Amino acid sequence: MQPPVPTTPDLAQIFEPVRAELARVEREFAKHLESRVELIPEMGRYVQMSGGKRVRPAVLLMAARLCGYTGDLAVLNAAVVEFVHTATLVHDDIIDSAETRRGRLTAHSRWGSDITVLLGDYLYIRSMAMALSQGNIEVVRLLCDCTLRLIEGELYQLTKTGDAAITEAEHFEIIRHKTAYLFAGCAEIGGMLGDADSARRTALREYGFDLGIAFQIVDDVLDYTADETTLGKPLGGDLREGKVTLPIILMLQRAGAEGEQAVLPVIADGQVTPEQWRTIRDLLERHGAIDAAFERAVRHADRAKQHLLEAFPASAERDSLVALADYVIHRDR
Repeated sequence: MQPPVPTTPDLAQIFEPVRAELARVEREFAKHLESRVELIPEMGRYVQMSGGKRVRPAVLLMAARLCGYTGDLAVLNAAVVEFVHTATLVHDDIIDSAETRRGRLTAHSRWGSDITVLLGDYLYIRSMAMALSQGNIEVVRLLCDCTLRLIEGELYQLTKTGDAAITEAEHFEIIRHKTAYLFAGCAEIGGMLGDADSARRTALREYGFDLGIAFQIVDDVLDYTADETTLGKPLGGDLREGKVTLPIILMLQRAGAEGEQAVLPVIADGQVTPEQWRTIRDLLERHGAIDAAFERAVRHADRAKQHLLEAFPASAERDSLVALADYVIHRDR
């Protein structure tokens, strides 16, 4: 069974309360790419154009507005978050030997890994320099903590690459570090800028955390269910890269030896034939692994919404953040 047909508004509608601020984030991002080394802005603009939906900056901006903050620091911190996220994607693509991202050549496919890894380093350091310029050490400390956890998650995932015996607990530890903590940090920084009380800061942090988990689980599911053209990268990439994610973990729990016989050769060879892909897809469907994984994502999205509904009165920003949780579940890329 495929996830239900989306009934939620599109991202343009969801982001409407912070549309102007998001445009400023794009300009801030470009401004901080300027360098006397011409290759840096050239590569930076290319990576920026290959970028995604700007969900993380939007979460920070809407959380800040939700808590009454309308100053310039929200845009600055949203750009910082986008620098951190972009640096991670640049390094991820090198580690995964990914040739395309969202239908375009990855940076290292165009310029080579040696140059591109330095671009990722530049983006990380630039992000911290930007964060320090605001003088709010508490926000800087949180950004550093999120970034460190993210890198820890990347390193931990590498230790589990090719491990078909990875447990659900181990996989969720990767998800929390790689994705959820940064989402949580975005939402909490918005609350910090708006001088929210402890209860509301906690609600925002928990919202972001559950939203991030839902976001990553849906990513895992899409690798087995999405249209390749829509997704913008080859299907089955996770498994070919040795990443055993939640749908496969659940299928292996239920299919036993039959599942291992289908999965282990793909992990070992780093390649999947059409016949192998059909077998794996059949096992995922037959054992309800896709539905079960998707249900976990729905559960976390519902929890994310509940954190906000209990802590904040109705407003355009709160309703947009709630709608974003629905969008995360129903997206197709």
